Amino acid sequence: MLKWAFVFLVIALIAALLGFTGIASAAAGIAKFLFFLFLVICLILFVIGISIGKKIT
Repeated sequence: MLKWAFVFLVIALIAALLGFTGIASAAAGIAKFLFFLFLVICLILFVIGISIGKKIT
């Protein structure tokens, strides 16, 4: 998921350099959404991992 966020970020930067502002803003929005979704899923899995680790030991 983080890879796709990076891909959309690169697409947004290239589109912005070429003057396609509509495409650039849409790609940047998708990249931002995917990045924050990655952070939320990462945080949830981190909390689950800590709670399971405490139960085992």
